[in-house]
Amino acid sequence: MSKVAKKYLATDPWIIEEDGFHPEHAEVSESIFSLGNEFMGVRGYFEEGCTIERFVGSFFNGIFEEEPINHPVNYNGFPRRFHFMLNSLDWLYTRISVGKEALDLGKSRFSGFIRSLDLREGVLKRSFTWHTGKGDIRVEFERMLSMVRPNVGMQRITLSSLGFSGRIEVKLGLDFSNLQHNRGKSFWNTLRKEHCGDESAIMARTLKSGQKVFSAMKTSCSAEADVKKEAGPQIVSRSYRINLKENEKVTLQRIVVNTTDKKAVDDDVFWKRSLETARKLDITGYEKLRAEHVGYWKKIWAAQDIEIDGDPENQQGVRFGIFQLHQTYHGVDPSLNISAKGLTGEEYHGHTWWDTETYCLPFYIFNNPAAARNLLEYRYLTLPQAKQRAIEKGCKGARYPMETIDGTEACSVWQHGDLEIHVPVAISYGIWHYSHLTGDKDFLHGHGIEMLAEISRYYASRGGWSQLTGEYGFWCVMGPDEFHMMVNNNCYTNFMVKKAFEYTIAVLEEMRKKAPAKFDSIVKKLNLGKDEMGNWKKMAEHMRIPQDRKTGIYEQHDGYFDMPHLEVDKIRQEEFPLYHNWAYYKLFRTDMIKQPDAMLIQYFYSKEFSDKVKKANFNFYESRCSHESSLSPGVHSIMAAELGMHDKAYSYWGHAARLDLDNYNNNTNQGLHTTSMAAAWMNVVYGFGGLRTDGEFLSFRPSLPKKWKSFKFSLRYQDRILDVHVDREKVRLSIDGNGAVRVELFGKACTLDEKGLEMKMPAGRIA
Repeated sequence: MSKVAKKYLATDPWIIEEDGFHPEHAEVSESIFSLGNEFMGVRGYFEEGCTIERFVGSFFNGIFEEEPINHPVNYNGFPRRFHFMLNSLDWLYTRISVGKEALDLGKSRFSGFIRSLDLREGVLKRSFTWHTGKGDIRVEFERMLSMVRPNVGMQRITLSSLGFSGRIEVKLGLDFSNLQHNRGKSFWNTLRKEHCGDESAIMARTLKSGQKVFSAMKTSCSAEADVKKEAGPQIVSRSYRINLKENEKVTLQRIVVNTTDKKAVDDDVFWKRSLETARKLDITGYEKLRAEHVGYWKKIWAAQDIEIDGDPENQQGVRFGIFQLHQTYHGVDPSLNISAKGLTGEEYHGHTWWDTETYCLPFYIFNNPAAARNLLEYRYLTLPQAKQRAIEKGCKGARYPMETIDGTEACSVWQHGDLEIHVPVAISYGIWHYSHLTGDKDFLHGHGIEMLAEISRYYASRGGWSQLTGEYGFWCVMGPDEFHMMVNNNCYTNFMVKKAFEYTIAVLEEMRKKAPAKFDSIVKKLNLGKDEMGNWKKMAEHMRIPQDRKTGIYEQHDGYFDMPHLEVDKIRQEEFPLYHNWAYYKLFRTDMIKQPDAMLIQYFYSKEFSDKVKKANFNFYESRCSHESSLSPGVHSIMAAELGMHDKAYSYWGHAARLDLDNYNNNTNQGLHTTSMAAAWMNVVYGFGGLRTDGEFLSFRPSLPKKWKSFKFSLRYQDRILDVHVDREKVRLSIDGNGAVRVELFGKACTLDEKGLEMKMPAGRIA
């Protein structure tokens, strides 16, 4: 790959640290030092204000604004309404001044700057010495978002005199004047703001969607201070005027409680309810809230850490990914989901994509199965919207959207929203993957089969039969690659639909035999007939899967092999991202791909393809892939590891593990590639761990990169904890709890019980 790492952060296995301020990377750092807890997220901006270019970002999962999509021509089926995650209030708003001298790292004199995010504790810290005209002050900030109490955010500021003596003023506020960064305006109407005893509170409503956010803060100061309560059009604040003596220090603390309303609750009712919630929570106190938050992360790392001996840079990278995935989603609320940027930026508008089921779901299946189920329950909650979308597209069943927050289609680019019909099949795959690994028949025989059937109905009405070959297929589509549009018979889409048809039929047959009452219920509810299921079977059996039988290479779509070739390695670094720097049509006219469609199916359903076929496809498509998608390097690493291409596997892995830490794609400033972080986790578990999950039981075929001495990870599997340890001599599997399981290790079927399982590492699996 021609993409280059931009390194400026210190290497530490547990801490992300910026030693010395790097203003040229300011917005990248704001993304990297983001905090979240599924309910809300905040970028790592300087809360005290700063005149350098920056992106003050504060987001609430599921809170959005809406507007009409003004297509030049509104053809039938085009989405009419766009919605996007809103940048919300700055609940960390802080201003610090000494007389007329305001603290501003864009202008002030300072030294000893250090910013650090401790992954073990989930705490962000920043410190520096401010050289004021009246003497030096050591300034320390600490912030966190509670992982135990999702409404709660905390901030602590410590000011230590280093020769300074005089009055210092600190203003702490809740500010709704924060602008939508990519639009330059605010979408909030402030409804109410008050100082209520020890609390200060504010509430605002979005201009069109009618959703509300309430925020209340309780502040304290360790020293005597004159406190002034203030309010402006969109802000409520408290100013502390403190006489700081030489060599003394003062600490200010803020506990914030944020609540949201998506259902148009009466304003007064919402205000009173939220204020009551705030008053119940803030009595807990800063130190107790901090301790329970840190305790949460201690439990997470004890159960879900990945340990790598010999590679501190990528050890840091994979832990950063695990950390951000937990911050983004841990299954508290099934009405929420994972957006491509998590809660770290406005790019991709806070939308959920097909990445959730294909890349993120395995992480949760093996670490938090309840959260994995809730991700799928989100799709069930939005099934009515998907069925309505199918009607709008002239089809039957359920057509899940390309991009969404509330379940309706929000993709305003017609070729993606209309042609990328592979999204529903990703959900079918997710249902299969979850049910196959957890054995959750309650979900599968209820909400799961209802979604599967409606998705199959959609594909049965969307496809057609070839006049020339008699095969079933899909015309005028776009695959996950996205660099080829309006193509016929995208290989990935066709193959995945075939598997969806087959799985839906298999589940219905299983229910007919083993759960007849539930079978009768779903047949009645959906009005399913034998002819309909028979058609699905026929379509699956006659599905067109483009392939050159001689070479074994799967053709990405009909006619792909005939396209002009482009030497991807000759694209200059400064041309990335291509979407921003190339004429749009130029993306579609060669055999260059954004990510490897054909390789994905060989990873998802590994047992159905020989090593020879996998290698032929890897060699063919790797040379044509631009990796413009952040998901791409991870898949390449996993497949390279399986095929014994150790150097390539490690190279791609490093790109995936440090995609944002090293800003490989030149766009980390827009927000983190959250769903791609799941791919980095998969790199270790499915790549170097050699895990495959499409067989009767778990299969492992580990490999060890040249740089690594050993690595280990754990999986939660059917109420058991399965530990995998790999070094240069052997592989050891152990299991804790609830009896033995069957596994496959280097192709050999074994029973794994409390005694564990050990096998020598084959020479060919060690780099």
